[in-house]
Amino acid sequence: MEKKQMETIAVRYLDSVYRIALNYCKDTEDAKDAVQNAFLKLMMTEKVFSDNEHIHRWLIRVTINECKGFWRSFWHRNIVSLDVMRETGDEPEFREADDYLSEPAYDVWEAVTKLPSKYSVVLHLHYKEGYSVDEIAEILGQSYQNVSVRLCRGRKKLKEILLKGDMKL
Repeated sequence: MEKKQMETIAVRYLDSVYRIALNYCKDTEDAKDAVQNAFLKLMMTEKVFSDNEHIHRWLIRVTINECKGFWRSFWHRNIVSLDVMRETGDEPEFREADDYLSEPAYDVWEAVTKLPSKYSVVLHLHYKEGYSVDEIAEILGQSYQNVSVRLCRGRKKLKEILLKGDMKL
């Protein structure tokens, strides 16, 4: 893949792919690593893509696979993340990439990241990326019914989290 074409793809899809990785990994550094690996695989692939949407879906699938690989790795099972250190008070808490979000949007985003990845990813793909249930099922390799159930359960769990935080939907 040519450098110019890769830059165009990165500008177009980097934020989307990063947020999906963050939904899975729940850790900013692991998410960045997964995204970097996905884009490296894109650079090295000889696959022929039919259009930009095909590239986007391929990046989402590869990123999810990279995230799953992090969860299975020896390294991940045997370290304590900085996020855990921050929660225990060992490290000062600060905001990173989401500083540009309004306070209510940040609260919703934070609530979504607290959901299990099987819910947060489908919610993100449906509401943020605009994919239909059929398209999400195809991307994730799940059935239509499975994605529909995850969307429904994810919405319920998100509502519970937001209401516990005294937020209005």
